[in-house]
Amino acid sequence: MIKRPFYTGIGIMMLVTLLIYSNHFTNTFQFDDFHTIVNNANIRSLKNIPRFFKDGSTMSVLPQNQAYRPVTVSSLAIDYWLAGDYYPSYFQASTFILFLLQGLLMVLLFKKLFDKSLSNNHNTYPAIIAATWYMLHPANAETVNYIIARADVQSTLMVLLAFVLYIYSPFCRKTFLYLLPVGIGALCKPPAVMFAPLLFCYLLLFEQELGFTDLFKKTALKQVWTVFLKTVPSFIFCALLYVWIDKMTPNTWEPGGTSPMQYFITQPFVILHYFCEFFLPTSLSADTDWTLLPSIGDVRFFAGSLFIVLMIVAAFYTAKNKSTKPISFGIIWFFLALLPTSSIIPLGEVLNDHRMYFPFVGLVISVSWTVVLLLREYGKQINKRLIIASVILLFAAYGYGTYQRNKVWHTQESLWRDVSIKSPLNGRGLMNYGVALVTAEKYAEAEKYFQKAMRITPDYALLYTNMGYVKEKEGQLQLAENYYKAGIQLGNKVPDTYYFYGLFLIHQLRYSEAEPILLQAVKLSPLYLAPQIQLMNIYSKMIRWNDVVDMANQTLHIAPGNAGALSYLRLAIQKRNELDLEGEKIKNAQSFEKYLDLSLKNYQSARYVQSIGMAQQALKISPSSAEAYNNIGAAYIKLKQYQQADTVLRAALQLRPNFKLAKNNLLQAQQGLEDAGIKPTGLTAADFIDISLICFNQGLFKQCIINCNYALELQPNYPLAYNNICAANNQLHHWDEAIAAAKKGLQLKPDYEVLKNNLAVAEKGKSGRVSQSILK
Repeated sequence: MIKRPFYTGIGIMMLVTLLIYSNHFTNTFQFDDFHTIVNNANIRSLKNIPRFFKDGSTMSVLPQNQAYRPVTVSSLAIDYWLAGDYYPSYFQASTFILFLLQGLLMVLLFKKLFDKSLSNNHNTYPAIIAATWYMLHPANAETVNYIIARADVQSTLMVLLAFVLYIYSPFCRKTFLYLLPVGIGALCKPPAVMFAPLLFCYLLLFEQELGFTDLFKKTALKQVWTVFLKTVPSFIFCALLYVWIDKMTPNTWEPGGTSPMQYFITQPFVILHYFCEFFLPTSLSADTDWTLLPSIGDVRFFAGSLFIVLMIVAAFYTAKNKSTKPISFGIIWFFLALLPTSSIIPLGEVLNDHRMYFPFVGLVISVSWTVVLLLREYGKQINKRLIIASVILLFAAYGYGTYQRNKVWHTQESLWRDVSIKSPLNGRGLMNYGVALVTAEKYAEAEKYFQKAMRITPDYALLYTNMGYVKEKEGQLQLAENYYKAGIQLGNKVPDTYYFYGLFLIHQLRYSEAEPILLQAVKLSPLYLAPQIQLMNIYSKMIRWNDVVDMANQTLHIAPGNAGALSYLRLAIQKRNELDLEGEKIKNAQSFEKYLDLSLKNYQSARYVQSIGMAQQALKISPSSAEAYNNIGAAYIKLKQYQQADTVLRAALQLRPNFKLAKNNLLQAQQGLEDAGIKPTGLTAADFIDISLICFNQGLFKQCIINCNYALELQPNYPLAYNNICAANNQLHHWDEAIAAAKKGLQLKPDYEVLKNNLAVAEKGKSGRVSQSILK
């Protein structure tokens, strides 16, 4: 008779849970998902699973986040294999299936606890209602939606499975097979080792039917000893597990906190907050802005401490009576489950909403059974329909809250917008919302949030890196570089600060500078593939094929089958980079625009000979292209073939006299010829005067004078040349030379007003009164 309502109730619970979570399956990767999943090359091959159990560094590409959680990482690798890529729906579905299984185990455990406390054929209903309440609780959505937080789901599931095996299977109890799930759970997340003290409390309360006060009574010594002997294997096993996990955790792992004592005195109020969130989960935030309490004199410390004392008193009191033991056990579960994260180990976040997941299993036991006992005592005075309506209303309210939290977790922008509203003093949250805005190309708005974050956390390295990215997008390159460098200075152990600065340098074609920066990113995080791909990009552009091969092989060793590495490896074997391949494609569909564009790309990649070749192909299609001549001239300058550059750049200016870029390049070519002691050929006196004007306008006054002298060699009676020499010498404060040139020019053209003015400037300058010289 009990089976039908049991299975029906389970089915309804799972169906309702599925409906409430129906909008979460397409939610994206968030927060730590990126360094543990998206950027973690280890999970892209099932062959790496044995490594996960031997090497804790496989957990994350960030050394400070590399914890030993091999089962969780293995589950991610399996999801990636099933999906064939990073499709969030596969990862979300995988976690959700475990979540549903946990709901089933909770019903089994709850029913057994309730039956042991109060023999009643109707205990199936409160067990299912309690489990459903937990399944629909909005706080748990913070864990179910957060893919890497599946470690909490997995470890909690395994603790419940261990309890169910111990309680329902004499064989598992006798052979200690119930400890197997505990081991698996601990390899997902260490709090699973709290199974041992939880089992001790279960045996004490429900099998020996003692209370906590009996631990101090001689009359109960034999029964307490029996409990102790039964749980010794669990304590030993869990202790060894903890030692093993600690040993296997890389030395690079950092808890994130700085003050154990301040963290410890803050946790009582945090625990009170968690308790309140169970009943009124209205302040859930993916990243809170809570800070450490300054001292024990803070009223919040006393409030939290008083709450803990009252709860412990309640646990001791309710442990005395058989009918109230589930209340006591649930309270103890709540505190023991919080012990790993709410003690003296200073974690980076003072509180985190996904830390409520494991403890709330105990809290739902206590609260639900309290309601059952109250209804048993006073329920006859309440209409059953009202009770049913209240349960439905409770589920509707919590289910609606969960559905809304699923929406919040849907995208980076929606999640971090919620954080920025609920945790306005969280610099990291503000920064992440800014990053989401950058992704949407809302740079001005993103910058506002970065600036807010800097005022709160001025030493947060990634803030400066992200600000550098915004400034780069806005074209403020010098300011961008300053921000990138500040990010490295503040976060010299953070690979992202090096990677994004290296990427910036690549964008500026500063390959030799980018190389050591990217190598440092690889050194900090050998599993981070993005810097390695960019290094292959640099080596390819610099025609360093051996380095391409070495880096490609290094990457493929970490991530076999990586498409980027394989592509660069093929290019290295063929000794052709992507620009060569693009050039071959153009031959089949020749286009002036494509040739000109490829000429520019080759120039930017320091492939100057190839740049000239592509521009020459463009000229075959469009012989009157000043841009093509300019590209050839610019490339010749880089090759230090200044005479050839001079010739083609003058051709560009004949086609387009006001082509500023060609004028500037011609100036560089002239400077190169001068430095080499070569006098330009094929130019008229007027050409040299034009060049002198360009030099003057760019502040190159010595070059201005040299070109005027070239003009005078060709045309000695050239007043304009003497005028330009006078003006340039005035800028150099060479007053005597300026006066001499002016007098020669005025002998040729006595009424030359501009030259008269420049002579006046020279004479005033010589006497200590300086004016502005002009050319004409």
